[in-house]
Amino acid sequence: MAAGTIACAVISLAFTFVFPSLTPYIIDDIIVKQEGEKLALAILALVSAFFFREAFNSLRIMINNHFEQHVIYDMRREVYQRIQRLPVKYFDQRASGDLMTRVIEDVNSVERVLIDGTEQGTVAILSVIGVVTILFFKNVTLALVTLIPFPLLIGGALAYTLTAHHRYRRQRKASSAMNALLMDNLQGIRQIKAFGQQEHEEVRFADKAEGLRQSTLGVMKAWALYSPPMNFFNSLGTVLVFWVGGQQVINGTLSVGEFVGFIFFLKYLYDPVSKLHGLNQMMQAARAAGERVFDILDQEPERPNRTTPLTPPISGRIEYQNVSFRYNEDRETLRDISLTAQPGEMIALVGPTGAGKSSLVNLLPAFYEVSEGRITIDGQDNAQVSLTSLRDVISVVSQESFLFNGTLRENILYGRLDASEEEMLAATRAANCHSFITELPEGYDSHVGERGVKLSVGEKQRVSIARALLKNSPILILDEATASVDTATEKLIQQALERLMEGRTTFVIAHRLSTIRNAHQILVMNQGRIIEQGTHQSLIEEDGVYAKLAQIQNTTFIEERFEKLTL
Repeated sequence: MAAGTIACAVISLAFTFVFPSLTPYIIDDIIVKQEGEKLALAILALVSAFFFREAFNSLRIMINNHFEQHVIYDMRREVYQRIQRLPVKYFDQRASGDLMTRVIEDVNSVERVLIDGTEQGTVAILSVIGVVTILFFKNVTLALVTLIPFPLLIGGALAYTLTAHHRYRRQRKASSAMNALLMDNLQGIRQIKAFGQQEHEEVRFADKAEGLRQSTLGVMKAWALYSPPMNFFNSLGTVLVFWVGGQQVINGTLSVGEFVGFIFFLKYLYDPVSKLHGLNQMMQAARAAGERVFDILDQEPERPNRTTPLTPPISGRIEYQNVSFRYNEDRETLRDISLTAQPGEMIALVGPTGAGKSSLVNLLPAFYEVSEGRITIDGQDNAQVSLTSLRDVISVVSQESFLFNGTLRENILYGRLDASEEEMLAATRAANCHSFITELPEGYDSHVGERGVKLSVGEKQRVSIARALLKNSPILILDEATASVDTATEKLIQQALERLMEGRTTFVIAHRLSTIRNAHQILVMNQGRIIEQGTHQSLIEEDGVYAKLAQIQNTTFIEERFEKLTL
């Protein structure tokens, strides 16, 4: 498509040159000599040239439009595919709004220079070369005069190019910062209103918008100082040609027709030069945007060389063997963790915030990679298998259930896209959410809103459980879901969780003791270590930290008292 676009542009350019080429002939050989019988043929030639010029222009535009959309589609898809395959750690360090800016605005900027640079840049360069060649063929003296402004044009372009990059980079960063704040505020709009912080957020947004305004003004100021002088130099070349060419016409060494034809050719020389300056501006913007796009594309994806799948069937025997983990080099999050979960066992994790409970379970589906030691599933090292096969055998129900902005049906079927209607209904009944869904006006086709905002916390949890039931994985990770709901809803969720855990190896991050009394193993964690381990009864008999926790009423959160007890 790029070749076709350039070919059409070159052919159109060739027909464009017909008019200034025929002008001397029309003036000197037809009008001056008053040979009217030749005028009709010359006019027919001009009309034909203009027709074919626009015909090939139309074809060029159609091809170029397809080329443009294919390029931007490929770029966006490739960037999005890479984002989907980046490790979770990458997203911990970047704002969602920043990534959105890269995928949408920065990709557009890169795409524009690829398209316009390929077409307009190539045509402009060919036009300059072609016109200069023709001008030297017609009149060497005037051709040399025409080139007098070129050192100034080249010097100006070089000066602009060498200084523009940092301005465009600053502009892209400012745009990204504003978009990141905007997305953050839209997601937290209820908190903003609840705390009455609208004016505070308006000030913060105005500050980011001011940064973008100032950086954009910097870009525009530089362009205002660059573009007019370049246009002046172009005009200076035309004036010099009029001066020298006019003297030649007066002296009789150049005919009026040749002079006029030469002047017409100047348009096809200096206009492409001006276009190249515009493309240079676009190129500098694309350089800054391209850095941000390729920062994503150049990131190493998760386990790029791990293609060996887990060997089925998976019973769910899990071992942590001397596992240590750190998010960064400064602080160790988990230290020398060893445990064994037999198929179908429930493993409960208790401890204060920051004890390492979430980190421990996040290593199982390889959201993060272990720093030392290894984790095995049925004897297979989870660091050596493909992520697809690993995560296919693990279901996760988090405390803050995330629902996509779609229908209930779409969110439930996300657990297994090819599930039948009967399988979906069976999962929702087991999750205790079928009754409230059928009471909605549109039932399973009801939209849940962004992040499931139209549902209550308990309803979202039960939909998440139904999604996990539908996936039917042998291993389950639960971040206790009953901490923020009323007693009646907690009972419904607890019943659904019991059905979900049946026959599955389950890791439960517990906030209430009532949910873990029947666990096969309870792991008491603090500061990245397992400080107590056993069943509820055995830990009570040890009379340690867990035994003291058990004396607290079941409705009390463990984390609220843990720190005092450990002291």
